[in-house]
Amino acid sequence: LRTHQWCFIFFNILLFHMLLFGADLLEEYFLQSLPLSYTDAKALEIRERARKLDMNPLKANLSYAVSSAATCSGKEIFLLILVCSSPENRTRRNVIRQTWGNATDARGYAVLTLFALGKPASVTTQLEIDEESQKHRDVIEGSFVDTPETQTQKMVMSVEWAVTFCPQARYILKADDDVFVGVPSLAGYLLGLTQLEDVYIGRVIHQAVPDRDPASPGFVPTHRYADEFYPDYCQGSAFVMSQDVARKVYVASKEVPLSVPPDTFVGICAKRAGITPIHSSRFAGEKHISYNRCCYKFIFTSSNMKEDELFKDWRETSDGKGCSL
Repeated sequence: LRTHQWCFIFFNILLFHMLLFGADLLEEYFLQSLPLSYTDAKALEIRERARKLDMNPLKANLSYAVSSAATCSGKEIFLLILVCSSPENRTRRNVIRQTWGNATDARGYAVLTLFALGKPASVTTQLEIDEESQKHRDVIEGSFVDTPETQTQKMVMSVEWAVTFCPQARYILKADDDVFVGVPSLAGYLLGLTQLEDVYIGRVIHQAVPDRDPASPGFVPTHRYADEFYPDYCQGSAFVMSQDVARKVYVASKEVPLSVPPDTFVGICAKRAGITPIHSSRFAGEKHISYNRCCYKFIFTSSNMKEDELFKDWRETSDGKGCSL
């Protein structure tokens, strides 16, 4: 080949690598460090209000709406786990208490697991919950009746309780009561993060469509949410927020309708506060991951777990044995 042909080939190779790696370098070192003046004005307002949030009025108001013997005891909490549970699922909560929810420490950092639920329709069930709450002191109960239609309200209550009564918790994991949580692996991942604020991590859902079927239980009318797609959000079976994100979501939640599903509700609030969800495939989303000891020592969550599976999986992943590559 002639010299000018070699030069042309070399130039194209160089241009290809500049395009391939240049975008990553631009995003990592320039775009993410733009001053807040480049951010949406509404997002800036929400972030500033979250930063200046006064907890004392919140405590007074929330104490009337939420019954709880649970407390953070003023101690530093690295990971606060809030398990959204139905009032009738007492057996499930006991299984979690005896398995992964029994962890109070991960790599030397404090972990606290609590259960969030609404009021049951049955008086007998309410008496059982009162007994359970006094015995374990880990139940947060809202004043609303726990139904499929009030799950977003339960999510809001959980966030409100976390920012009001446990503001010292560095990270908050929201999980359903059918989820296995690999607490050691999740804690190790969070300890390795270099981004300390705006942490909103889970299995990210892109371009989800609101349910427009009037006959569907999850129907969302256009006057409640008009956009064609929901913003990106973390699937609701399990996701993590840093404390500052919880505060921003709480502030933004005042202007978001409760008629949307709970996980999309958090995503909408996060977008309004200028927060972008971070995807991690180690959150299984709604999927149940086929059991493998080393796999379960690596992943953060697996859904749709049966009670006997929780006992077996937790016991085998907590045996202290390592895993080969």
